[in-house]
Amino acid sequence: MIPLPRLIRHLSGSFEVTPGSVVSGPAAPVDAVRLALPGLDLRPGDSGDIDVRLDPALGPEAYRLVTGSRGVEITAGGRAGAFYAAQTLHQLLPDSSYRAPAGPGHEGGWSVPGVRVEDEPRFAWRGLHLDVARHFFPKREVLRLVDLMAAHKLNRLHLHLVDDQGWRVESRAYPLLHEVASHRPRTASHQRGEPESYDGVPHGGHYSLADLAEIAAYARAREVVVVPEIDVPGHASAILAAYPSLGATGERYEVLDRWGISPAILSPLPPTVEFLTAIFDELAGALGATPFFHIGGDEVVLDHWAASPEIDAYRRSLGLDSMPALQAWFLRRLADALAERGSRAVVWDEAFVSGELRPDTVVMPWRGMGVGRRAAAAGHDVVATPVFPLYFDYAESASPDEPVAIGDEITVADVAAFVPAPADWTDEERSRVLGAQAQLWTERIPDARVLDYRAWPRACALAEVVWGGEAGPDFPDRLRAHLGRLDALGVEYRPLDGPRPWQRRRPHRASATRVADVMERLDRMTHDAESTRPSV
Repeated sequence: MIPLPRLIRHLSGSFEVTPGSVVSGPAAPVDAVRLALPGLDLRPGDSGDIDVRLDPALGPEAYRLVTGSRGVEITAGGRAGAFYAAQTLHQLLPDSSYRAPAGPGHEGGWSVPGVRVEDEPRFAWRGLHLDVARHFFPKREVLRLVDLMAAHKLNRLHLHLVDDQGWRVESRAYPLLHEVASHRPRTASHQRGEPESYDGVPHGGHYSLADLAEIAAYARAREVVVVPEIDVPGHASAILAAYPSLGATGERYEVLDRWGISPAILSPLPPTVEFLTAIFDELAGALGATPFFHIGGDEVVLDHWAASPEIDAYRRSLGLDSMPALQAWFLRRLADALAERGSRAVVWDEAFVSGELRPDTVVMPWRGMGVGRRAAAAGHDVVATPVFPLYFDYAESASPDEPVAIGDEITVADVAAFVPAPADWTDEERSRVLGAQAQLWTERIPDARVLDYRAWPRACALAEVVWGGEAGPDFPDRLRAHLGRLDALGVEYRPLDGPRPWQRRRPHRASATRVADVMERLDRMTHDAESTRPSV
C-alpha cells in the first residue's frame, strides 16, 4: 500500500466484493466511500456488505478498517476518514479495479483479504502545486490530477493562477485580465545560457468562474482543498498588460514570453489593494469556502518602488523605514482582507524575510528548510516546499535520455528520504510544520503527458512521507507493485529505470546549474536577506 498505513494486521478469512455491493451508514461517509471506489458502482442501503460508522473519538481523517468473512467494517472520525478508508480498501483489490467499470477484470467482483487497519495522517497539509500560468492546463487535466491526488491521500491542490506569462481565471470586475492577460504570442524555447529562440506558437487559456466552482466542488468531494494563488506584488507582467495603471510606473507591459524574474511590480497604493480585494471576492465566490489563499511575495524586484516619489512618500507616511518593510506591510494588508473573508494568507519565504507578516500567515520555505525553521521559530505555521527534493520540474536523472528540465536531478529516493519536520528542530518548531508540498512549475512542462512524467512516481514518495512522516523501509518494493495501479489508471509515469523511447521527446541538455549549485546559491540568498531583515 502507498501510503503505508500506521498499523496493518492480516486476519484469517476473506470477503467477496462485487459491482453493486451495498454500503450502509450515514449519508456523507457512504457518499465518500462510493466516490473512492467508482469501479464498483456501490449502492447505498440500510444493511450493507460495507458498513460505515462514525466515531467522534477519532480524528477527522482517522479510520479503522476491518475486512473478513462477515464483510467490510469502516469506522471513521469523519467523512475524510471514511474516504481514506475506502482508498485503502481499494488498494486491497487487484490493479484491474482501477480500470473503468466496463474494463477487463470487473466480471464477478474481487476477493478482499482479511485485514485490520488503524490509520491517521501525520500531517494535515499533503499537497501538490500546479503552475497553470507558465503553461495552461485545461479543466479536464486539473480534475484528473485531483483524482490521482485523492487515490494517494493527498489533500491540498495549490493552483498558481497568475505569473508574468499569463493570467488564468475569468474576472467580471476586471475583464481585460482574461481577455488580454491570458495569452501570449509565443514562448521561449532556449535554455539558460543559450541564444534566444522562440516557438512562434500562440499560447493561452483561462478558467471561467464556473470552471473554478466545478473544480473546487469536485476536489472537495474527494477531500482535496483548492488553494488559489494570486502572486503579488512581483511577477506582474500579465496583470500590467491588462491594467498598466496598477503598476509602480504606469507603463504597459507585454505578457512575458520568456522565463526568469521580471521587474514588473504592482504599486502598493490603495487602488491596488482595492483591485486585489475585488479579485479575492470573485475567487472566493466561485471556490466557496477557501481556508487558505496564497498571495505569493516571491522574487520581488523593488527598484520601481524605490524610484517612485509617490510610493516613497507613501512609505514614509506609514512610518516604514525601507521598501522591504513596505512590501511586508502590503502583504499584511492583503492578509487582513483575506482574514475578513475567512481565509488564511500563505506566502513564499521571501515575504517572511522582508519584514513582519500577519502572525497567522503560513510560510512556504522554497529556498530551504533553514529559512523554514526561522519562520517556525518566529511563530508562523510552515508548509515545507524546498527546491531539493520537492521541485518536480527538475529532472530525475542527469542522463542524456531525460527530456529537457529546469535542472538535474531529484530522484524518487530523494523524495522518499525527505523529513518534513526535522528531528533537530525543537518540539515547538516541529509543531509548526503543517506538512509538505511538491511543486510542478511548468516552464518545461508544456502538456499533460510531461506533467504525468514529472509528477509520478515521485508524488507517490511524497504521499508516503506526508502521510506517515517518513517513508517505510520497504517503500521501494511497495512502489514497484504500485506501478500496476498507475498503469491501470492510465498514468504516463517515468519508469524507475528511465524514460521509455517516446518519453525522451528530445535530447536532454543538462542544466548548467545542478541541484547542489542551486542550493548553495539559495542558501547565500537567504543569508544575505536575513542579514538585512528588520527586527520584528
